[in-house]
Amino acid sequence: MHDNGLKISRVVPGGIADQLGITSGDVVTRINDIPVRDILDYRFLATGEYLELHMTTGDGQYVFEIEKEYDERLGIEFETPFPGLRKCGNRCLFCFVDQMPPGMRPSLYIKDDDYRLSFWDGNFITLTNLRDAERKRIVAQRLSPLFISVHTTNPALRRRMMGNRMAGEILEQLEFLADNAIEFHTQIVLCPGLNDGDELERTLTDLGGLLPSVLSIAVVPVGRTRYRDQLYPLRAFTPEEAGGVIRRVEKWQERFTRVTGVPLVYAGDEFYIQAGIEVPPADLYAGFTQLENGVGLVRMFLDEWDQIRQTLPGACKPLKVTVITGRIASGVLTRVTGILDQLPGLDVTLVPVENRFFGKDVTAAGLLTGTDILAALEDRNPGDLVVVPAATLKDNTVFLDDLSLEELGQRLGVKVAAAAGPRKLLQTIFDE
Repeated sequence: MHDNGLKISRVVPGGIADQLGITSGDVVTRINDIPVRDILDYRFLATGEYLELHMTTGDGQYVFEIEKEYDERLGIEFETPFPGLRKCGNRCLFCFVDQMPPGMRPSLYIKDDDYRLSFWDGNFITLTNLRDAERKRIVAQRLSPLFISVHTTNPALRRRMMGNRMAGEILEQLEFLADNAIEFHTQIVLCPGLNDGDELERTLTDLGGLLPSVLSIAVVPVGRTRYRDQLYPLRAFTPEEAGGVIRRVEKWQERFTRVTGVPLVYAGDEFYIQAGIEVPPADLYAGFTQLENGVGLVRMFLDEWDQIRQTLPGACKPLKVTVITGRIASGVLTRVTGILDQLPGLDVTLVPVENRFFGKDVTAAGLLTGTDILAALEDRNPGDLVVVPAATLKDNTVFLDDLSLEELGQRLGVKVAAAAGPRKLLQTIFDE
């Protein structure tokens, strides 16, 4: 982070900045005499046809006068696009970061709550730390859509659930955004006995009153690890309760579809799997706007499989493959691995891995660690190839416990590859 402006990390060869002699290490401080605080300011100010670009270099301070096409890029990349990351000041009863074990890499303990990253990367924010100047900036720079964690619109309940006396103003904050034509996607982390049932009805009613600014509502189950000592005693939804959540969501989907043409509210995939109910067809997800929230991933997976299963070869060279998944997705993966295992020459075994690292209640494949996978394969013959979910890896190389994909392969004595979805899984297998 640079104290004044944005420090350049790279200049695109042949671009406007390169032609002006601007180099990495230089700092953009102002555009048209307006301070540049972050990448949003830069993008907002640099779109015009005439710019006065204020720079600080090793040789001093300069002002470049630039004429260009509207929206033409200058060809500059920055070291820290968002200096001064806004941290979360809440103490949510269900916070997953608070349930992390000690000793992991520092980045896993960061709780950001930055409206800039909500617009830029789709990170969910709570609005509890939003200052008046930042609200005005959102409107002035049209930072839309945002992604907002609502959880409940009951002021007292939201203050309790989020451990923040400022959390009760959510409905007024959303109304301000809606009144200023700022759109938003929302999420509700559902906790049994807290914000479900009648409280969920109230929240969906209130959010429905913010149409058309509210673009989607994800209802997802709370996640719990085994590291909950001295934390609020949350429990998981029972299969019967999961089915009840789905029926409630379906009722609201019908209402919203009649008004807007889209279902608007969506239950997380985990509810369907736990209740033993088939996930809805693709058209009911209206563009899959909440995939990162685990909403629609199963349907997208199954539809992709249906598209490519017709292209399977009649046979292939002998190959023994072990496919790794979390317990929650094992029923879905079985539909794929069961058919692949019937191909002459191919021996495919699906291994659902119990999460010992975070606890058995954590069933998502994306939270498996390298040590969990090692333990699951300890007494097995992994064959010629082990395929792990790509979601378990950071930058496609390292698991959450810092064991690398390469190290896992060395310890297993077999090639290990990562795949996301049926198409990549087949490509990985048949490339072998």
